[in-house]
Amino acid sequence: MIEVLRNKNQTTKFQILVEIAAKGPDIQQREIAGELDITPQAVSDYIAQLISEGMLVALGRSSYRLTNEGVNRVIKSLKELNSYNLYIQRAVNNISVCAALAEDDLDSSQQVSLKMKGGLLYASTKINDGATGFTATAAKAGEDVGISGIKGIVPLETGKVIVFRIPDITRGGSRNVNYNLLKKCAGDSSIIAGLGIESYAALTKIGVDYYRYGIVEVVVEAARTGLDVFVCCVEGELNKLIIRLEKEKIHFRLVAESSL
Repeated sequence: MIEVLRNKNQTTKFQILVEIAAKGPDIQQREIAGELDITPQAVSDYIAQLISEGMLVALGRSSYRLTNEGVNRVIKSLKELNSYNLYIQRAVNNISVCAALAEDDLDSSQQVSLKMKGGLLYASTKINDGATGFTATAAKAGEDVGISGIKGIVPLETGKVIVFRIPDITRGGSRNVNYNLLKKCAGDSSIIAGLGIESYAALTKIGVDYYRYGIVEVVVEAARTGLDVFVCCVEGELNKLIIRLEKEKIHFRLVAESSL
């Protein structure tokens, strides 16, 4: 964290330096105390510390001026605060503005409807009864665009998950798979994934593209965004996958390699 915000002592010293710099050397301690909502005695103690640190110099009774070191301290703190302010703004914008793909050409500040399609959030000019928002910038169809002022709920149904059990190598592995059933179950699933070497071999034999890394997370995230998922899972990995799906409350259908 930046120095001026580390503790109340540092913050109050910075505020006192700013008050003296802004209102001149003759500002009264009770006036500073009123501005900062602290006692005049506390102001006196802080001023004594600032003088000993070389931030202030006493010009006479209750009259103080910032030294060059004091001015540099204020400037440094202001730069840090400005940087922190930008950081906070970006953090807030990340929360209040979400990204979507433009389904149509969009103008800046245009009201749009939001919908999930193919696991992605789209912004459309066709307003419906679902969620709506306003574009942060103009965008061409297919481009990403920021959406703010979102109201309503984006309609979303969890995707269907089919888990196809593949025997481990001790039971024949990919050599003991019902490939007609495998092809039928894979069907037109949006996402096809393999968990385990035996599964990779089986999916390769039917000539489909499939995911092979981080599969449990792939299945969960894809289903959450409404995509239908087909996952070949070797027996040794099956328990871990099922426990995760049940924990995430994602409905699935288990198919054995020998099912008819």
